[in-house]
Amino acid sequence: MSESITLYDFWAEWCGPCKIMHPIIEEIEHQYGGKVVVKKINVDEANNQPLIEKYQIGAMPTYIIEKGDQVASQFVGAQSKLRLTEALDKALA
Repeated sequence: MSESITLYDFWAEWCGPCKIMHPIIEEIEHQYGGKVVVKKINVDEANNQPLIEKYQIGAMPTYIIEKGDQVASQFVGAQSKLRLTEALDKALA
């Protein structure tokens, strides 16, 4: 069995680029349904602090692709759908 792939989307309500990226993340979630788990992490919610500290998140949006328990890719700022899907495809390979 292959290792699980998770896409973490660290975002905030006040973050303009995060709002721009929401539809792209939704498309990716639909496109990779069953192969990739998408976790949307609101950085302003106190219960998310452990993850924010674990990944040392300092800017939004930040996207982390985790394969098993290892970070496969990390992106800061708005990204193209192509850049994220290429990273996901590489992690799935």
